[in-house]
Amino acid sequence: MDSESMNQRLSRITTRWSLVCQAHSGAKQTASDAQLQLLQRYGGAIQRYLLGALRNAEAAEELSQEFALRFIRGDFHGVDPERGRFRDYVKTVLFRLVANYQKQRQVQPRPLVSEVAAAETGDADNDFLDSWRRELLDLAWEELADLEKKTGQPFHAVLRLRIEYPEGEMTSAQMAEHLSKQLGKRYTADGVRKTLQRAREKFAELLLDDVLHSLDSPTLEQLEQELRDLGLLGYCRPVLERRSQ
Repeated sequence: MDSESMNQRLSRITTRWSLVCQAHSGAKQTASDAQLQLLQRYGGAIQRYLLGALRNAEAAEELSQEFALRFIRGDFHGVDPERGRFRDYVKTVLFRLVANYQKQRQVQPRPLVSEVAAAETGDADNDFLDSWRRELLDLAWEELADLEKKTGQPFHAVLRLRIEYPEGEMTSAQMAEHLSKQLGKRYTADGVRKTLQRAREKFAELLLDDVLHSLDSPTLEQLEQELRDLGLLGYCRPVLERRSQ
């Protein structure tokens, strides 16, 4: 399995710190609900990573259950957002689970994912960061599609069409004609231009919110640095500047 596939699986291990804190709160039912949400959201990614690392379905299932057990009993309670992102912490836990499993069974250790990536690309951190960036973009697209369904405004359709056909390949009038046929509703060139502008703004807002929620009450400078590290500042700068006023 190549490093890109591994990174794509690991990139889905993300969280919102508010939910992590809630998962280990004193209210038993609240904590249980939050823990269930976290495991449902990230359990599939964890299972896929373990399967790829071990090449053994039974072993992957065993370690997946071990991860879930450790999470539920509170092993993550001491996680401090100031000492690193939650996704990085989970990645470290998974690497240790795999290493311990191999050691206990006295098998020849397989290279850890980070070592494989480093050998193939020379920069595992950049590989993982790139996969995380793509995950945030995919999530923003999904949310834009949901917004289109709720409002009836073709934000997702218009923005996707413009990306598929840049301005030099399709005019606003041609876009309007295409969308009218695709969606069964009449659109004008002027209407498409206005909708496209709003779609870009909505996409940037959704993307910014997803990045914001992955951090723990960041300052404006910390949020901007995170966007810069992820290569997303160009998408979100206008919205960020507007919100900071």
